[in-house]
Amino acid sequence: MLKIGLTGGIGSGKSEVSRRLAARGAVVIDADRIAREVVEPGTVGLARVVAAFGDEVLRPDGSLDRERLGAVVFADSERLAVLNSIVHPLVGERVAELQARAPADAIVVYDVPLLVENNLAPMYDAVIVVDASDEVRVARLAEHRGMPESDARARIAAQAGRDERLRAAHIVISNEGTLEELEARVGEVWQDLLARAARG
Repeated sequence: MLKIGLTGGIGSGKSEVSRRLAARGAVVIDADRIAREVVEPGTVGLARVVAAFGDEVLRPDGSLDRERLGAVVFADSERLAVLNSIVHPLVGERVAELQARAPADAIVVYDVPLLVENNLAPMYDAVIVVDASDEVRVARLAEHRGMPESDARARIAAQAGRDERLRAAHIVISNEGTLEELEARVGEVWQDLLARAARG
């Protein structure tokens, strides 16, 4: 089994790369999706979040208001640390379950937004970083998510810097061009991963 960490700052296009690797046969374990699952209504995760942050982080239907919670924690590193201490262990348990189900010869891609911030690079055989300039990312967040520029810059500032992320990379996928260019680069990277897997 080849374990690949995939990361990139918000707005870099990491999810697009993840989808394209999955289409080629990678087993993708998406930490963000799991982080949402572990705080769905009725979960122990949601109960712990409400205990720590209060009912105001809930929507009227009882689900987590991620935007409201995000506004709280991204402005306060201590409260962000509290949230992470609740969510990360639950995500870790779920990731271990999914990994155990993957075929022994799989190329498993762990889509982990905060891989660099949490010093997780040593857990993987190789780390792929999807890279784009801050200006490109701010523009994408405004266009695709309707995020105000000030919010986009705050989210970017809360994550690892571009240089720090690139230092952790074994493979870099630059994503400032067209989707066709991205598709070609993902194809090259997939061939590289197949070769790494074959070498064992």
